[in-house]
Amino acid sequence: MVRRFDAGRPVPEEVVRDLVGLAVRAPSAGFSQGWDFVALLDDAERDRFWAAAAEPGPPDAWLRGVSAAPALLVCCSDPGAYLDRYARPDKGWTDRDPARWPVPYWDTDVAMAAMLVLLGAEDAGLGALFFGVPAPRHDDVVAALGLPDGRRVVGVVALGHEARRVSGSAATRRRRPLEEVLHLGRYGVSVRP
Repeated sequence: MVRRFDAGRPVPEEVVRDLVGLAVRAPSAGFSQGWDFVALLDDAERDRFWAAAAEPGPPDAWLRGVSAAPALLVCCSDPGAYLDRYARPDKGWTDRDPARWPVPYWDTDVAMAAMLVLLGAEDAGLGALFFGVPAPRHDDVVAALGLPDGRRVVGVVALGHEARRVSGSAATRRRRPLEEVLHLGRYGVSVRP
């Protein structure tokens, strides 16, 4: 994940189109495809986003680094697309009750699509970062982007060329080893080193 971008090197629209082309190949529960991606490629669009998304006050180092990204891809979910799809006769849930979904696959599917964007960005020689919008700022971002009713901002992918790296969590925190995260058959039974 890149947190400092070179603002002077733009990301061409065709690269963003290619990345979203990868994203829509992600798994989708019931092939509902309840996702939308809003690409913010010019200064005015990104400024409008940051005005809505950033907490009041002077920007910290993280915000200064990420807001320099020349492209933002706002990843949105549409829960209604899933509720409609699963109310169809081949699925059998006619009540459209969101409580039937202990895991909100509308957000999960968008997150998987975002992962494809991140991987594609790496292949395209770009740096990228997936980040969330602070909860109190969601409504402001939805309004600033003119999103339709019912859309949820799952996260944002910042895209661009990495600026010189000065620090980062990977330098100070270890990646959890496989033996800690893979459990065979049941929790607590781990793979051998």
